[in-house]
Amino acid sequence: MPVLERDPWRLQFFEHVPCPDHVDIPTDDSDCWQLFPAHRWIYDKLKVAETQGLAAGPHGVMPASYPVFSKPVTNLKGMGLGSRVIRSAAEMEYHYQPGHMWMPLLEGDHVSTDCAIENGRIAWLRHATGTTWNDGMFRYWTVHAEAFPYLTAKLADWVSGNMAGYTGMLNFETIGSVIIEAHLRFADQWCDLYGEGWVEALAQLYAAGRWAFADGNPRDGFSMPLFARHGSAYRHPSPALQAEVRAMPEVRSLQITFHEHKRPDDHAMPPGGFRLAVINAASLAAARAARRRLAEAWEPGLILSQD
Repeated sequence: MPVLERDPWRLQFFEHVPCPDHVDIPTDDSDCWQLFPAHRWIYDKLKVAETQGLAAGPHGVMPASYPVFSKPVTNLKGMGLGSRVIRSAAEMEYHYQPGHMWMPLLEGDHVSTDCAIENGRIAWLRHATGTTWNDGMFRYWTVHAEAFPYLTAKLADWVSGNMAGYTGMLNFETIGSVIIEAHLRFADQWCDLYGEGWVEALAQLYAAGRWAFADGNPRDGFSMPLFARHGSAYRHPSPALQAEVRAMPEVRSLQITFHEHKRPDDHAMPPGGFRLAVINAASLAAARAARRRLAEAWEPGLILSQD
């Protein structure tokens, strides 16, 4: 299947589904930029703020009040690199950086939403939230069956007003129902939790411009990472252990999320730990059980406990 996937551990989600060879389905923002020039403006976070009527501006234009949140206007790799809260005009001057912007410091739930867009309207969506840990790590993500009606309505209004003519996937990051980032793709880490037939519908969307997915009985799903300490060269678990974990009750998939023949510091990882794997499961208990079993592949002192 012609999904443009840079992480080989996620090819398992797509390789079984047929799709015409001329179709490209991006999962990385740099590919989205190339494939959709008419809509690449969406990666300008200052423009996205302006479409919502937010007080925002580039560095060099001073905010009327503080605190504000500062971040890069566009950054396709590590979207929030260099982001910070700025609490005064003196801090604003000190942290001046070309190519950065400021916007309101938002409060509320941080939600990631995948949407299927058919000719400028939302045909399907699902929301996910992360349970944070520390130093950039997450304990797990929940893919919600819940509809989040207020957020859904706001995103539908924004898409209808700003994405005329676009067909494909969109991913939104919101805080308190305010869009902070948007991407011309979907979150490929947990797409197998959307239900049977979802990847087939994805292929149809890009091949024929139509979304056809029976989502009448959505269920909560859970995507759980396994982290270890930085500084060691890790090896993959045995194929037998991987097969055992994949066969555990309610486990949907196992991703071993590192290259064992690359230097550990050549991987993009959060400061707090080295991500060894991600387990997607239909229940939190199943994800935790699978993670405990998988962790037995490495020395106990290297594994960061998340329970």
